[in-house]
Amino acid sequence: MTDDRPATGPDVRPDARPDGPSVQLPPDPDAYDSPRARIARERGLASPYIPGGTDPEPDAGRREERYYLRILLVMIAVVVLGAFLLGVVENLIGG
Repeated sequence: MTDDRPATGPDVRPDARPDGPSVQLPPDPDAYDSPRARIARERGLASPYIPGGTDPEPDAGRREERYYLRILLVMIAVVVLGAFLLGVVENLIGG
């Protein structure tokens, strides 16, 4: 059974025809000179797409990451010290 519906998804352009090649667009010089494309070429990637994006406020993001890192370290310390204290209490009680 064949599916006659046109393909959709992120890799299929809207002007692509199911029975032949899609229409080729001319190269965009601005996109070629963009920071993302330059970094992709330096890394040897085949296309200028690099997952992610440019963060409009990197300082706020770094502050938030430091905050969550502190919380994570405190939680780890609580779990480790809590287990240690429970072991000490168990030994004192005579478990």
